[in-house]
Amino acid sequence: MTIPTPLSEPPWLDGHPSPYYNESHRRWQQYCREFISKEFTQYAMEWEEQGEVPAEVYKTFCRNNMLIPNLPAPLPLEWLRSIGVEKIGPITIEEFDYIHFSIYASEMQRTGLNGPGSSLTAGFCFGIPPILKFADRQLQQRVLPDLLKGNTRICIAITEPDAGSDVANVQTTAEKSSDGKFYIVNGTKKWVTNGLWSDWASMCVRTGGKGPGGLSVLLVPLKGHKGVSMRKMDCSGHHSSGTTFIELDDVEVPVQNLIGKEGEGMKYIMTNFNHERLDICVSVTTQARMVLAAGFEYAMKRHAFGQPLIEQPVVRHRLAKAIGELETQWAWVESFIYQMVHMKKDVADTKLGGLTALAKAKSAMVLNECAQCAQLLFGGNGYTKGGQGSLVEKAAREVAGARIPGGSEDVMLDLAVRQLYKNYQRALKAQQNSARL
Repeated sequence: MTIPTPLSEPPWLDGHPSPYYNESHRRWQQYCREFISKEFTQYAMEWEEQGEVPAEVYKTFCRNNMLIPNLPAPLPLEWLRSIGVEKIGPITIEEFDYIHFSIYASEMQRTGLNGPGSSLTAGFCFGIPPILKFADRQLQQRVLPDLLKGNTRICIAITEPDAGSDVANVQTTAEKSSDGKFYIVNGTKKWVTNGLWSDWASMCVRTGGKGPGGLSVLLVPLKGHKGVSMRKMDCSGHHSSGTTFIELDDVEVPVQNLIGKEGEGMKYIMTNFNHERLDICVSVTTQARMVLAAGFEYAMKRHAFGQPLIEQPVVRHRLAKAIGELETQWAWVESFIYQMVHMKKDVADTKLGGLTALAKAKSAMVLNECAQCAQLLFGGNGYTKGGQGSLVEKAAREVAGARIPGGSEDVMLDLAVRQLYKNYQRALKAQQNSARL
């Protein structure tokens, strides 16, 4: 049996006892490792350099139900059974919990690159949940079967040139036609992951006045639809994720495509963010692990000044600081996952929403520390495109892609503290009201 490189496995897979993982989780991890390694991981670097993951890979994952694990837990049992899905690999759909979700997300990120994984997973992870949670029955019946089977694809479109983390400032308008049959959508969406390949977008639009109360969520047709134009954006990293700029010019969307109710879009988006940010926490922390493990491996084999780098105290010191950040963050993320399993959704949204935002921000800080450490250990090889340091060079360029999407870092830090304060005030008020009774 091959001895894993230090740090390359999370503690629970490196022989350390853990209270979180049961036999179902271990069977699931083994299945994910085998399937994802065979169908995905070994090709990820090539696809990232080419700038696109082949469409057939998406179909392969869908044929094996291996994009369904991106959905929030518990899984939508009724809808999955309606399309004939009872099991995913070795586990039943009833078994699936947020620990299974985190295992899957982590295994997908063992490439050490964000682009290839998000090119497959973003639609299921971010685009479908608003339909599952808030859409009426007719809309669900019309689009969910094909989305869940992978016959059609979806993205989520919130960010605009002037509205990123400031969701309440979304300017894309959706006004009803004179006959009341359509919303006429005008505006632009930017940095939309998977947009190029998507048939649909769960899109945040303005159906009312200024501020959050004027926002709604529409299911907007994209690919090939009149009035929609899309182009790929060239970003520093995530080259294969299909980051897209979307222009909408008098796009007709049937009023039946409204997700939920008009004016409640801000609530729907915020609720969806918690799942998205949790996915980012797991994925980015795993990316940090793979990058730091690459640096550790290089330090063991690279000789300088007559001995391996790992024998240099300054190298061990640098590694130790990064390792401390990595494993502390991973332990915190694991505790979040466990709490998600044992909390009701509304309770978790209230108690963990702000802290999840903070954990999302911290995961990017940890990636930054680990990527800098690994790049310095690789030296010139870590600054060169191609060759033995190519993973580290690419990951270092993806740090900003972890710090900004899903809520930029400073906004997340502020949100966390505001949410803690708000929860305290709410609890204090409830206690005072109870004392008066």
